[in-house]
Amino acid sequence: MHPAAGKATRIEQCQVPVWRILGRNPGPMTGPGTNSYLIGESRLCLIDPGPKDSVQLQNFLDLIGGRGLDYILATHTHGDHSPGAAALQEATGAELVGLPAPATGHNDTSFQPVRQWRHGDVLDCGEYSIRMLHTPGHVSNHFCYLLCEERLLFTGDHVLEGTTSVILPPDGNMSDYLASLEFLLEVPLRHLAPGHGRLIESPHEEIRKLIRHRRHRESKVERGLAATGGGSLEELVTTVYDDVDPAMHPWACRTLLAHLEKLGREGRARRRGEQWLPN
Repeated sequence: MHPAAGKATRIEQCQVPVWRILGRNPGPMTGPGTNSYLIGESRLCLIDPGPKDSVQLQNFLDLIGGRGLDYILATHTHGDHSPGAAALQEATGAELVGLPAPATGHNDTSFQPVRQWRHGDVLDCGEYSIRMLHTPGHVSNHFCYLLCEERLLFTGDHVLEGTTSVILPPDGNMSDYLASLEFLLEVPLRHLAPGHGRLIESPHEEIRKLIRHRRHRESKVERGLAATGGGSLEELVTTVYDDVDPAMHPWACRTLLAHLEKLGREGRARRRGEQWLPN
């Protein structure tokens, strides 16, 4: 476990108090762990409480102290981001903010906001405000949260530091993901606070780099289809993701499928059973 796990670290670049609490859940897909963020001086919000963890829950409560917690925000309902919300809500009475789990499995169905939150909604917390930005792609119910006064965007799994997000069909969608990235280029940003990894200092540069990376991978998928005449995901992944550790190929297959589905919608590839073919 990372030595900083469970400890609160102040983000010094912000005047509005923002604390990062690293999760106690390191792993191949979570890196050092899931980042939770506590925002505010007297009216507090906590973003992404992470998995169920009684030790981490107590870490949150110690940091909150006697100030109370207004809102618990989830960027999305994967098991490393939202399941800790239920116990935290029970302990604090805070309101849940975000979208419930999509009906595709592999999501945290315990996260059940009582209000229907929408793109553009704003949480007015007096000393600061948070704007909700719907950014589907990784999954359909993904939100990023903009701390308006700081132009700090909490990106969950939409933009990560040092790696790229897995796009997870059938709920994840590569076309939506790229459109969401393009949308963020229009948002005034100073920093990105990802769900995994460190603070990102050059947000638009990082977003453009991600777009270029996905477009390059898409071209590689098309070239792989043309060179091989097509194949199954397991066959194509060795060509398209030859720069990725083979141990990660099962996850790469998920994103490869998202690329292929995008090409299929655009008439640039077609599926026949388990085989994907050039069009």
